[in-house]
Amino acid sequence: MDITRTRAWHDLRDHHREVAPRHLRDMFATDPDRSTRFSLQVGDLFIDYSKQRIEPRTIELLAALAGEAGLESAVAAMFRGDRINTTEDRAVLHTALRGGAGRSVCVDGTDVMPAVETVRARMRRFVAAVRDGTWRGFGGARISDVVNIGIGGSHLGPHMAATALADGSGIRTHFVANVDDADIRGTLAALDPETTLFVVVSKTFTTQETTANAEVARDWLRRHFVDSAAVARHFVAVSTNLPAVRAFGIDPGNAFEMWDWVGGRYSLWSAVGLTLALAIGMDGFEEMLAGARAIDDHFRTTPFTANAPALLALIGVWYHNFFGAESHCVVPYEEGLRFLPAYLQQLDMESNGKRVRRDGSPVAATTGPIVWGGTGTNSQHAFFQLLHQGGRLIPVDFLLGREGRYGAGPLHDMLAANCFAQAEALMRGRSADETAAGMRASGIPADRVEALTPHRTFPGNNPSTTILYSRLTPRVLGQLLTLYEHKVFVQGIIWGINSFDQWGVELGKQLAGTILGELQGGPRQAHDASTAELIARYRAS
Repeated sequence: MDITRTRAWHDLRDHHREVAPRHLRDMFATDPDRSTRFSLQVGDLFIDYSKQRIEPRTIELLAALAGEAGLESAVAAMFRGDRINTTEDRAVLHTALRGGAGRSVCVDGTDVMPAVETVRARMRRFVAAVRDGTWRGFGGARISDVVNIGIGGSHLGPHMAATALADGSGIRTHFVANVDDADIRGTLAALDPETTLFVVVSKTFTTQETTANAEVARDWLRRHFVDSAAVARHFVAVSTNLPAVRAFGIDPGNAFEMWDWVGGRYSLWSAVGLTLALAIGMDGFEEMLAGARAIDDHFRTTPFTANAPALLALIGVWYHNFFGAESHCVVPYEEGLRFLPAYLQQLDMESNGKRVRRDGSPVAATTGPIVWGGTGTNSQHAFFQLLHQGGRLIPVDFLLGREGRYGAGPLHDMLAANCFAQAEALMRGRSADETAAGMRASGIPADRVEALTPHRTFPGNNPSTTILYSRLTPRVLGQLLTLYEHKVFVQGIIWGINSFDQWGVELGKQLAGTILGELQGGPRQAHDASTAELIARYRAS
């Protein structure tokens, strides 16, 4: 179905012509209950979306759009284990990874939950052994450092979450993904082979970047211990390719399973999160799963007009497809969440950066906004100039804890003040009259007031959502990540695309394999003139 041909889409287009000229400050002035009307509490998250350029009618029409897209049946199909990833003929069941005891989720008539619980129990035993010193290195030393070797979803999720939650009091974690030598060799330079454990994360154990970095790490370890048996005490794997794991030197008994119904960017909840569990303990990891499960239940059972992931997704469609907003900015006011924007880039852009619908026909509307951002307050001294006066409509998500990692206090008050101030400034702006009056009150000469007023005027009317939580715990992080996961899913259903494949990454990988052979002395292949010249210059250096 082409969603742009539906009645709801046409109604939204007409409604946009009515709403677009209105300023947010006027909307607040005429509706004193606006902040209550457009906010909700979900689990530990308070979500204020009152600074969005919407009216009650907007939500009604967006909910109607979700109905015409078949969102309710799509949600049921995903949780039921249907093969909704049609191009790869797979179920999409990352939600099962955070399912509680006693739940049953079937794929082709087989309940997958016993396998999920078995792997989770193995993770618990292994994490406990490493953290309490039962598992030791080949030379008998306790493990103090864990290096996660992966890429994409096998890297971004664990890296982001460990940075957010690990407090530095336990096992130190390190993350290697890039095949730039500086990544793996720079990490190893600061480590002791006697006390280092490697977690190699690759479903097939054939991912080029991951296996190359793992081989460098294995050579580093062998140079220290000489005995190749040391590899089995310092390497474990998250993979289903047990022959390749064994050939590498890892005991297959120390390989943790993952399944084809879990996409890489949705895999943090599986054994892909092993390094995170080692950093925060298995109790903390399962607390994160419980937080995710709470949002799953909310998403699955709540009407779309009060459903947090659905509302955020539909409001995103409102801006992207009707206002023409090309990007979406995420600004966590929490240093521990500094890698969240990068994690969300993959989650959103790899999922919904598609040009054809599930039936192979072109998408009539644009999809997949550009997701970017950074931490506050750093971002205020960087790209916020563009947000305030750049002339582009860029919706922003602000995320803030009422307490930071070290509790409340003057610094955290300053952080919160900046967060609230930026959201208010983006919404209200400052008119030319207000700007001129302020300068006159401060004694600036009239001629300078006239000259400076255009530069100091802020148009405002820039939309934002603020997500407030008590403190960044594993449970809260689980809720935040799941909120965004389901937001991406909803938008994919609206646009009629498959959010769970990623064919766009394949062509470059295939060509890289061909070119690598040439760079290493193999026969020359046919290329365009530019690529051929670049290869020749590289080989000549």
